[in-house]
Amino acid sequence: MPALACCVDAAVAPPPFTAMDISFPSPEKLFSDEIPADSHWSPSMSSALYRIDRWGGPYFSVNSSGNVSIHPHGPNTMAHQEIDLMKIVKKVSDAKADGGLGLQLPVIIRLPDVLKSRVESLQLAFEFAINSQGYGSHYQGVYPVKCNQDKFVVDDIVKFGAGFRFGLEAGSKPELLLAMSCLCKGSSEAFLVCNGFKDAEYITLALVGRKLNFNTVIVLELEEEVDLVIDLSRKLGVRPVIGMRAKLRTKHEGHFGSTSGEKGKFGLTTSQILRVVKKLDQCGMLDCLQLLHFHIGSQIPTTALLADGVGEAAQVYCELVRLGARMGVIDIGGGLGIDYDGSKSPNSDVSVGYTLEEYAAAVVRAVRSACDRKMVKHPVICSESGRAIVSHHSILVFEAVSASKNNVPQMTSGDLNYLIERLPADAIVDYQKLSAAAMGGDHETCLQYSDQLKQKCVEQFKDGSFDLEQLAAVDGLCDLVYKAIGASDPVRTYHVNLSVFTSIPDFWGIGQLFPIMPIHRLEEKPVVKGILSDLTCDSDGKVEKFIGGEESLPLHEIGGGGGSYYLGMFLGGAYEEALGSIHNLFGGPSVVRVSQSDGPHSFAVTRAVPGPSSADVLRVMQHEPEMMFEVLKHRAEEYVLDEGGHGLDHDAITNGLACSFHNMPYLVNSSCSLTAANGNGYYSSDVDNYSTVTDSDAAEDEQWSYCCA
Repeated sequence: MPALACCVDAAVAPPPFTAMDISFPSPEKLFSDEIPADSHWSPSMSSALYRIDRWGGPYFSVNSSGNVSIHPHGPNTMAHQEIDLMKIVKKVSDAKADGGLGLQLPVIIRLPDVLKSRVESLQLAFEFAINSQGYGSHYQGVYPVKCNQDKFVVDDIVKFGAGFRFGLEAGSKPELLLAMSCLCKGSSEAFLVCNGFKDAEYITLALVGRKLNFNTVIVLELEEEVDLVIDLSRKLGVRPVIGMRAKLRTKHEGHFGSTSGEKGKFGLTTSQILRVVKKLDQCGMLDCLQLLHFHIGSQIPTTALLADGVGEAAQVYCELVRLGARMGVIDIGGGLGIDYDGSKSPNSDVSVGYTLEEYAAAVVRAVRSACDRKMVKHPVICSESGRAIVSHHSILVFEAVSASKNNVPQMTSGDLNYLIERLPADAIVDYQKLSAAAMGGDHETCLQYSDQLKQKCVEQFKDGSFDLEQLAAVDGLCDLVYKAIGASDPVRTYHVNLSVFTSIPDFWGIGQLFPIMPIHRLEEKPVVKGILSDLTCDSDGKVEKFIGGEESLPLHEIGGGGGSYYLGMFLGGAYEEALGSIHNLFGGPSVVRVSQSDGPHSFAVTRAVPGPSSADVLRVMQHEPEMMFEVLKHRAEEYVLDEGGHGLDHDAITNGLACSFHNMPYLVNSSCSLTAANGNGYYSSDVDNYSTVTDSDAAEDEQWSYCCA
């Protein structure tokens, strides 16, 4: 008898089982919820499985302990300078009484040493290309602050780039104010590029910037902006430096190319460029036009497309020189891509088919070639490579708190008899056909009739003819059939202490993929295929697509080794924090700044900031937490006085409410950071002592409870 027939029998009468439980022998499964076991596993095999050497090099690897290791200085990192990521997480999350910082996860770990390495690598790549090709000018980059406006990130870039005359790019009035303030500590020659749509106030700020000795360049995005620049510069007595953004014909296909081509959102057409040149000439300000800007699109996939766009722009630059403009700078915009999946593929939105050095060489070659043909002096090359600078320096660490189970319950002969005796006539026919198919080993037919059987029983339940126990028995039978023929869903859901909308908004919004992997236990083989489900009450709050085209992520069983299970999202340093929402009122993560040091663990936490509290996110939505607390406090007083409290202590309730306003909205591990406010198991966070826990009524295996931040 085929193995599947062990669970179904052709007779409608109780089947002649000889064993108490229906069980399947161990047939070869077509699918499994577990990755096949392997007698040998090593950290290097995990490294290959998660492709960390491809997308993470030269900044991340797996060490011999099975943890993710950080190489803060990239290829120049010495062995004793490597940082074990799990040691950072332990320092951050351990209670203060145990020598930790007592911060709640999720947490963003910023690595300024990696940021410094990225700025230097970009500069060196262009310097090498310029020197090797005999280019007659220099490279001078700017960082577009929209990629990550965090004060310490921008300050670090200004500091690390000061020796290279590295500047900033702003796209709004607040960003311009930010840039001017930060560049007070930078090079006086650094560009301050003013992009974006502009009004009189924006242009006035930029002109004031020149008064304050900033190297401000006002880039025209719309033709009518030139009138404002001319008028305001005369009123303020400031000679501006003007750039213009050209709308090129070269188009970058794919999602990130939506701002390129003739129908792109930004820039001037050739006719508009000519009219602007004429107007500036008539006003005696053509000498103010000194920079040409363009942007092919983010994540430019190939150097061929890059060279095509740069070549077209360089030709426009040469024409502006011919028309009499005192040109000196060509700003190639952004577009330097990140290889998020390590595939080095030119046909993907999450990868690029070139190295940093190849990118720089293609740019220099295209500009030099166009200028040499027209006998035009080589311009300063500027780029706005934000994604390439900040992506690697930030790691989002979060916990998986539980996982769904795919266990199929055992069904006894009594369970089956109970079911059969109560099946309607048409459902009995399906059961008989299912039994016959099982006897014949016809898996496809088994699946068909088990689905029909389940649907008819569901209809009976909706009509009130089936009770809940009967419906559960049908589910159990069908699950056994699915399991036996390998049709059960092999993927389990891991519930993570995170909001996708807050911390990975680009995944939800545009399907952007980031490398996600466990940051420890990598000496063990991951035996589960999983997807990630966040805390929000929203069906979109999940991650079910991963790099490499995978629809699941290899994971370990939660609880292995008795500790928490930590995951990391990498290469998310650009855009995610600024784009994050507060859906379900989940605020941003905690943030720490970690630098390489000569201490025993090779790192020092130089800054630590808890994530927004519940009160903080409530204020964003115009609520008043202090007033809300007073209202609830009076309610508690009324409840205790009028109804006797039913054993609840008024002071404990008030304290618990205060703590709930104070704490982060994410889940808190009760074994390390919760205390019971009273004997009734009311949870609140003990801010002064994160190391003790009592919970008089909670079950022993209950480890998680909501605690707002």
